[in-house]
Amino acid sequence: MALPALADVAEAAEPQAAAVTAAATARRRRRMGWPGLLGAAVLLFWMLAAAFGPSLLQHDMSAMGGAAVFAPASAEHWLGTDYLGRDMLARVIDGARYTVGVALLATLLASGIGTTLALLAAASGRWIDAVLSRTLDTLTAIPSKMFALIIVAGFGSSIPVLVATAAVIYVPGAYRIARSLAVNINAMDYVTVARSRGEGTAYIMLREILPNIVGPMLADLGLRFVYIVLLLAGLSFLGLGVQPPAADWGSLVRENIGALADGHAAVLAPAFAIASLTIAVNLVIDNLPGRMARERGAR
Repeated sequence: MALPALADVAEAAEPQAAAVTAAATARRRRRMGWPGLLGAAVLLFWMLAAAFGPSLLQHDMSAMGGAAVFAPASAEHWLGTDYLGRDMLARVIDGARYTVGVALLATLLASGIGTTLALLAAASGRWIDAVLSRTLDTLTAIPSKMFALIIVAGFGSSIPVLVATAAVIYVPGAYRIARSLAVNINAMDYVTVARSRGEGTAYIMLREILPNIVGPMLADLGLRFVYIVLLLAGLSFLGLGVQPPAADWGSLVRENIGALADGHAAVLAPAFAIASLTIAVNLVIDNLPGRMARERGAR
């Protein structure tokens, strides 16, 4: 009689154990690993520096510095000085608002426009999908840096032009990703049911398709942000990006390139800032809650 009782107890405990395991798995999926937390901390630091750093600086960034040119790091100048004797730490913090701010605005425009067009193409179908896809494929065929150089050379390198140029360049990529997701969602039964009960295109786009592609599109937005940061930094290094007296991190590298032979912080600090920002974004994307579990499930 003891053996059946033990078997019954074990059988009754199995659902509870499965529930505990499922709850633990769900908690792990909601939790970000330490690389993701490190990336999020670095990203938050640069976001705060871009938002509040310039207002905390006590002197004009365009003014001549009072220290020696390319002075070494000291208690007064933690990262030394630049080619005009200005504090390099203050210059890097001030440059964050251009590098992070301009890139973030352009990324939001590119991802927002691309996603909206993709939803319209997937929900409408037929000729609207064909026209949008072929038009944006034409933009994709143009090399991004060549397109940026032509636009900036023709219209100048003001902040609005840089934002618009970067956004236009990366709209096709965001559109292709969003469309591939939206087309699959559009074929689902619940979308067919919503369409059969008379729901309009806007309802299908915003209520049925969009909520199901938000997660992947947020990850894609992070990648677009990295691409745009590197694009704008490259333009500034060539002298076609943010113009003096303002300076982003690419401009700071170009201005102080003469100190590269000595390994001076004036040229290494902005380069490290660009690298830390892009690596941080990639760490956050790679460690989004649930992503690793989904990848293991797919394999």
